[in-house]
Amino acid sequence: MVFYLAPMEGLTGYIYRNAFNMYFHGTDKFFSPFICANQSRSFKTKELKDILPEHNQGLVLIPQLLSNNADDFIFMVNKLKQMGYDEINFNLGCPSMTVVSRGRGSGFLAKRDDLDKFLDRAYSVSTVKISIKTRIGKDKPEEFYDLIGIFNKYPVHELIIHPRIQKDMYGNKPDMKVFKDALSLSINPVCYNGDIFTVKDHRKFAADFHSVDKVMIGRGSIANPGLIENIKDDIRLDKDKLKCFHDKIYQDYIEALPGEKPVLFRMKELWSHMICVFTDNVKYDKRIKKSESFSDYEEAITGLFNEQDILTGL
Repeated sequence: MVFYLAPMEGLTGYIYRNAFNMYFHGTDKFFSPFICANQSRSFKTKELKDILPEHNQGLVLIPQLLSNNADDFIFMVNKLKQMGYDEINFNLGCPSMTVVSRGRGSGFLAKRDDLDKFLDRAYSVSTVKISIKTRIGKDKPEEFYDLIGIFNKYPVHELIIHPRIQKDMYGNKPDMKVFKDALSLSINPVCYNGDIFTVKDHRKFAADFHSVDKVMIGRGSIANPGLIENIKDDIRLDKDKLKCFHDKIYQDYIEALPGEKPVLFRMKELWSHMICVFTDNVKYDKRIKKSESFSDYEEAITGLFNEQDILTGL
């Protein structure tokens, strides 16, 4: 089984990826948070820093592009190729309304004729591999049966399917019937993404879909950075290693970001996912959220690691 770490805006940038890759093993590919291919045809400073090869040494990074304009997309693909990237991921999965309202991400799925034309142009001129991360539709799961007909026209390197519609956001349950149909309908390789939070979740998925050999995990691995390692090698999450992982991210943010406020914002966002792996975590969660200085934050974190344990059965 091959495992990918899904991109999450504000969380899985190069500082996080490097710490993750240093302390937790078994992740075969990392995907960058999406880069908007826009009319300016240039990277924002933050985007460029995130994908610079020197910031991603020792791991396989796949840049992800968000676009509904084929010319802008192709231009950015070529810039990424010049940086040494030979695979690009096209985002058709983001459910955020700020993205969808502009007809991008999973909003593009509702404009199937335009999407077909976009992919025709992109694949006809691209000299790199293009994978696609998609939801199964914008409004209804049945939309997928038209979408797969479009995807099958093109040499999609990998079709990463999150079997929810845009309107689900991250609620409801993944539609595993549609995903099962996708396996028989797709002529391109399929990767699964969605709701794998524990080893038990993965075992059930693997038993139900034994032909699938690629899985992308997002929120499950953010909450438990040792999840992929546990699935692959039966190595449980270790508190001391988690502390080292945390300290690496924290110190690197302090060096990279201007002042306490942006560092604490990033760390609080990380803990909104990761706090769930600890026993009796409610009061520590509140202390972390209320931290207004490095000293407040460090006191809360020290208490959490000294006084609580990692939950069993993750």
